[in-house]
Amino acid sequence: MRKFGLIGKKLGHSFSKRYFTEKFAREGINDAQYELYELAAATELKTLLASEPELLGLNVTVPYKEQVLPLLDAVDEAAARIGAVNTIKIAQGTTKGFNTDYVGFKSTLQELYPETEHGQALVLGTGGAAKAVWAALDDLSIKYTSVSRQPATNALTYADLTPELLQKYNLLINTTPLGMHPHPDSCPLLPYDSLTKGHYAYDLVYNPEQTLFLQKCAAAGAKTMNGLDMLYRQAAAAWQIWTAEA
Repeated sequence: MRKFGLIGKKLGHSFSKRYFTEKFAREGINDAQYELYELAAATELKTLLASEPELLGLNVTVPYKEQVLPLLDAVDEAAARIGAVNTIKIAQGTTKGFNTDYVGFKSTLQELYPETEHGQALVLGTGGAAKAVWAALDDLSIKYTSVSRQPATNALTYADLTPELLQKYNLLINTTPLGMHPHPDSCPLLPYDSLTKGHYAYDLVYNPEQTLFLQKCAAAGAKTMNGLDMLYRQAAAAWQIWTAEA
């Protein structure tokens, strides 16, 4: 039996197991299964691999997308540039990291946001998911500024986000877990009333599908997208990596 799975700290919110289990059933893949592996620390990865020798691939979610990098035998060039890994291929006892968040985000953003040459984005959050977003924005030539809870170099804080400032940035991207189940009543602190029909809002959170962030942005007239299509596309890209011949 070929084994695949997801590692993270808390995985109750994850759709990955359902996605792959349904994929295996739909496509008649009878020799594979997908499991959830909650790890108290990223360093438990090696123990997991030793105890599950049939593992051929893992997805990685918060907070381990950056922490697993030094634990791997090799890292794909794109993932190394991004500085975060969300997919691990296991072959012949070695591990290699990839980032398919980049693939999923870039392709879905292009469908939502038409102003790649003249737009400017605010990226809410500075974690592992944000790194894939930054790389995609760079490759699409979209100028952006990051927003952090704590003062940081080349980043704004939420206190800096005035109504006037939001008129400069017409693309808002939430890479934080704010609003994710089981805490759907939270959202980034923004002056939502200052948003307009000319704004676009993308939330990487997909559970719930309409986060409080997206609800507030939509109420102000902004066009919105959640992270569900990104999830499907990054998962499909992960499956291609796991099953590709070495």
